[in-house]
Amino acid sequence: MDIQKYKSLINEFFRYFIVGGISFVIDITVLYLFKEYVFKSLPYSLYLSTATGFIAGVAVNYFLCLHLVFRSVKATDLGKDNKSKMLFVVIGIIGLGMNELGMTVGVVLLSIDYLIVKVVTAAIVLLWNYLARKYLIFNVKYAKQNRII
Repeated sequence: MDIQKYKSLINEFFRYFIVGGISFVIDITVLYLFKEYVFKSLPYSLYLSTATGFIAGVAVNYFLCLHLVFRSVKATDLGKDNKSKMLFVVIGIIGLGMNELGMTVGVVLLSIDYLIVKVVTAAIVLLWNYLARKYLIFNVKYAKQNRII
């Protein structure tokens, strides 16, 4: 990999990290508000709140990825078609599963505070989301080779 591609990849991941941070703030804020106030008295409030926060974070993440992170696709329709949107959601659902599993292990099995567990699982899911979305949705080279764009 030449130095320019390496720098471009680092810059792209940095932008994704910032977008992920914004999405995480939305995710954890919604998680907290729903866990402590909205779903407080419901059974499985932790899981319902985790899913609600995650969905809010994914929605923001999608919008910001299209406009800020994957700049190479901005001039194309890559990532904007229904197949790409569906794949974005599937990747998010897998991330949600990872998130729920992490919350179960950390909170239920290890008795760690749910907000601490959320930070750890968010870091793992951030890497998953970036790599999966970059190579499965926003990969211009793959799209050109397969005449998607």
